[in-house]
Amino acid sequence: MNKKTTIRYAVENDVPVIHKLIKELAEYEKLSDKVKASEEDLKSVLFGKDRFVEVLIAEYEEVEIGYAIFFKNFSTFLCKPGIYLEDLYVKPEFRGKGIGKALLEEIISLAKERNYGRVEWSVLDWNTPAIDFYKKIGAKQLNEWSVFRLESEKF
Repeated sequence: MNKKTTIRYAVENDVPVIHKLIKELAEYEKLSDKVKASEEDLKSVLFGKDRFVEVLIAEYEEVEIGYAIFFKNFSTFLCKPGIYLEDLYVKPEFRGKGIGKALLEEIISLAKERNYGRVEWSVLDWNTPAIDFYKKIGAKQLNEWSVFRLESEKF
């Protein structure tokens, strides 16, 4: 990461940018049809009364080029909270410059600072650039686990 790039916490005025970046991530992941969130939804979740999600924004020369969305989870085995990284996204033209790594390092620093037990995330199995990146920084792929999801239409 260079001196023209900064990482900062999102503020309420960032909601339109965060929404746009989420849609860009969904397009990259071939999941655009799954994005149901509106800017108002995001504003409520990120900055409303029941706020539980945190967002970091990566900027290059004061232009938003990436983000990380994360929240606290819990491990019964460690008996400690952790961080679940929901999204880590950097615009394609800025990849390979250490920005994704800087976002992840900031989250890891927060976990250390807060005395959390771990940082976890999911990655699509076809996303080999991301998988290679995560392995390179020492993350362990948990092949013995399968992710399950029950969407609200089913409950």
